[in-house]
Amino acid sequence: MNKFCRVLAVSTIALTLTGSIAIAQDQDHHDNQNHHQQYVKHDEWKKGQKIRTEDWSRGEQVDWHAQHLRKPPSGYEWRQVDGNYVLARPSDGVIFSVTVGR
Repeated sequence: MNKFCRVLAVSTIALTLTGSIAIAQDQDHHDNQNHHQQYVKHDEWKKGQKIRTEDWSRGEQVDWHAQHLRKPPSGYEWRQVDGNYVLARPSDGVIFSVTVGR
């Protein structure tokens, strides 16, 4: 019986530690996602200017309706980049509008 209790205790500790590691890894992933959404001011992002390909490429496409943004004109799309919503033409990066993310 004593051996059974030790095995049970060791198994419980192992499962607890494994669960803690998984939770910590999930928290790190969540923190990394939030880090990408930190607001960065970009004075160069103005209507009629072009957003750099590197900036556009690292942005995430946004569901404009779910984010309460205006419907994009034909040929344009919304992306969230550095905590900003950028409405631009993917073909050449010409900016139509920039809104600070909420």
